[in-house]
Amino acid sequence: MLVEHQEDDAERLLAVLRRHGYTVDTVDTGHQALERYRSADMVILELDLPDLDGLKVCRTIRAESDIPIIVVTDRGTELDRVLGLQSGADDYIVKPCQLHETLARIDAVLRRTRSPEQRSSNIFRGPLQLEAASREVLLDGTAVRLTRKEFDLLHILASEPGKVFSRQELMKQVWGGSWSRRTLDTHVSSIRRKLGPGEWIITVRGVGFQFATT
Repeated sequence: MLVEHQEDDAERLLAVLRRHGYTVDTVDTGHQALERYRSADMVILELDLPDLDGLKVCRTIRAESDIPIIVVTDRGTELDRVLGLQSGADDYIVKPCQLHETLARIDAVLRRTRSPEQRSSNIFRGPLQLEAASREVLLDGTAVRLTRKEFDLLHILASEPGKVFSRQELMKQVWGGSWSRRTLDTHVSSIRRKLGPGEWIITVRGVGFQFATT
């Protein structure tokens, strides 16, 4: 999720992120960010927002979630950087920023913030391969780009084929318990679309989902 109210800056970064395969939700106020960040894998946050100070937004998100936060802002003094990091940001980038460096920092933060469980186990299910360390998914040897939450969700399901995971269980493991049927269903649909033909994830009506055993 990109939180930026300067239209030119937002469009510039948005174009680069999408060109490199990221799905990006954009908001331009602090209140919108606080309402919608739970469905994101990362928050890219401008501090100068029209309604709330970005540091307050950062602190509020960090108090409720361990989602990665990267500040991208005009505030460039040493004190600004210290306050941003103390407020819970995982990285701090001062504008004007080099886009390739920004992409590298995003990748680095995502690698750094994955859980120990995600780092420890690779999964092989027929033509589908999940590499935990690199968070890479291969299908018949071809890379499939998933978001952080999509990878987490698929990794959990694929780790125990045939087991039925309840919606509540999946939400707790992937999103920390923030309950939203729509969020879960949207991510499952996106994974199915990206994996293409084949019944990889099965819906168990009234309960949740399971990874196919064959």
